[in-house]
Amino acid sequence: MCLSWRRYLAQRILALQNKGIPSAAKNFNLEKMNTSRSAELFEKAKTFFPGGVNSPVRAFRSVGGTPLFFAKGQGSHVWDEDCNEFIDYCCSWGPLILGHAHPSVVKAVQETVANGSSFGAPTRLENELAELILKNHSYFEKIRFVSSGTEAAMSAIRLARGYTGRDKIIKFEGCYHGHVDSLLVKAGSGLATLGTSSSAGIPEAYAKETIVLPLNDKEALDKAVSDFRGQIAVIAIEPIPANNGLLLQEGDFLRYLREVCTREGIILLFDEVISGFRVGFEGASGYYGIQPDVLAFGKIIGGGLPVGAYASTAEVMSHVAPEGPVYQAGTLSGNPVAMAAGIAQLTECLRPGFYEELKEKTDYLVNNVLSYARSKQYKFNMFSMGSIFWVTFSDQKAIRRSDEIDSEEMQKFAPFHRSLLEQGIYLGPSGYEVGFVSAAHSTEDLDRTIAAMQHALDVVLG
Repeated sequence: MCLSWRRYLAQRILALQNKGIPSAAKNFNLEKMNTSRSAELFEKAKTFFPGGVNSPVRAFRSVGGTPLFFAKGQGSHVWDEDCNEFIDYCCSWGPLILGHAHPSVVKAVQETVANGSSFGAPTRLENELAELILKNHSYFEKIRFVSSGTEAAMSAIRLARGYTGRDKIIKFEGCYHGHVDSLLVKAGSGLATLGTSSSAGIPEAYAKETIVLPLNDKEALDKAVSDFRGQIAVIAIEPIPANNGLLLQEGDFLRYLREVCTREGIILLFDEVISGFRVGFEGASGYYGIQPDVLAFGKIIGGGLPVGAYASTAEVMSHVAPEGPVYQAGTLSGNPVAMAAGIAQLTECLRPGFYEELKEKTDYLVNNVLSYARSKQYKFNMFSMGSIFWVTFSDQKAIRRSDEIDSEEMQKFAPFHRSLLEQGIYLGPSGYEVGFVSAAHSTEDLDRTIAAMQHALDVVLG
């Protein structure tokens, strides 16, 4: 049976803090975590997988130590193979908005998989999930399910090119759209320049079809559109950039993108793999009141199971095969297990007050940690949008572009992350990744996290 000494420790820390001892955590000797089982599994994994992992950030390279191998999740908590218990703010990188193993989702999955996991043929559940989404999201008319956010972005780009008959793409530095060849590109030098590939294995010819611009820069956008007028198929952006920090954009810049795309006949793609159904049921589109031409969604629409989608107007989507000439297919697209999980999860998200409650929880966490940091005059900030938050070792009031992030200061995230782990709090193992609050996080969870973050700040900055 797994021991939960961290739960007791965090409660004792919180109790003392409530008595007016803000640095109470320093009175405790936080014993080193036992990670022997995870270390053993990692050594074995390195004989099977490149770097011992199936996705790079899991390797813990930016925070050091052994990557944790998780065995169980329930609500807001996860347990690793060494029986360490954590309050989880990674939430499988966002899609677990209800928390782990939510009863409605588990029941839907169990009942569905008992009848078969995949048919490679249409099922009733595809219709049901599509109808639930379309009835409650006013920014598109038709949808196509795929199996990942990367596939959704890739398909949306292909659709934009097929619809416009143009080849070039504009994307923004600091926005991530999955490991699609034409989008895994970094900026070259100059105000508006063709990109260069940021991964081996991507032909430069692909990269040269992609123009990479800084976020929040109308001048750079205007120059690119002028230099490549009539050649640009799509402008792709995370309207709430959350893959390289939380680079919150001004609504004015996003509205300007809409104006430019309308004027130039360019498709505006909102990549809402993270923000969709997370900051609100209508995502960033609804938050800002901006109509994109195409949207891409990720695993949140499948309760955390592998799924994605892209969506647009009926007229644009009529260009997708078999109705139109833009080919896209997938054996597991719309598989019944993911559809059932999605129906269960999104039904919960439609409960009145759901998103307001999530935001209140997030604000409570962020404001209490920030209040403590400011009382100590620490160089530290937390940004948030809805139930998404980001920790940064900066005193800047706004960070809207990736080049505004101080990479040297971000080195402090590693000891901060380690201190949180030792106190039973799990964040994604990279300072450039965001955190997520779920409906399962309780007031007790949040209070424990506030106490742990205060202590971690004392460790790193005190």
